[in-house]
Amino acid sequence: MTLSMIVAMTQNRVIGKDNQMPWHLPADLAWFKQHTLGKPVIMGRKTFESIGRALPKRPNIILSRSAFHHQDIQVVQDMETALALSKDYPEAMLIGGGQLFEQYIDKVDRLYLTIIQTELAGDTFFPELDWTQWHIQSELYRPADEQNAYDLRFFVLERCG
Repeated sequence: MTLSMIVAMTQNRVIGKDNQMPWHLPADLAWFKQHTLGKPVIMGRKTFESIGRALPKRPNIILSRSAFHHQDIQVVQDMETALALSKDYPEAMLIGGGQLFEQYIDKVDRLYLTIIQTELAGDTFFPELDWTQWHIQSELYRPADEQNAYDLRFFVLERCG
């Protein structure tokens, strides 16, 4: 099974502010949906709470040290259990948040990365990437339009070696 991460960040690596994404970009939401549908999505409790519901048409696995229950999700206390629940799928997606990205950036095989072509204020950041560890499998540029306030660069990165 391939362990992947999907994230959108600004040029100054902001991924969140006040437990929300400080942007609304339909093009990035479509990219996220395209690459996560039918795959297990693994997230931290705060990320789940910011989304507010289970994401449809994909198994939702929440990593949390504290027990809580919600319809249509599975709560686990460690990544090993999350990966065991995902073993029958070709790819599992880590979708956030900041703590999960920090802990597992060195362990994922693939990174779906949206770089929002601006700098914004935030309180949660994506870890600094060592670009020498990654091979660009694909890159797509999308200019800003009426619905998307910023230019976007979509990457699929594969870990080297």
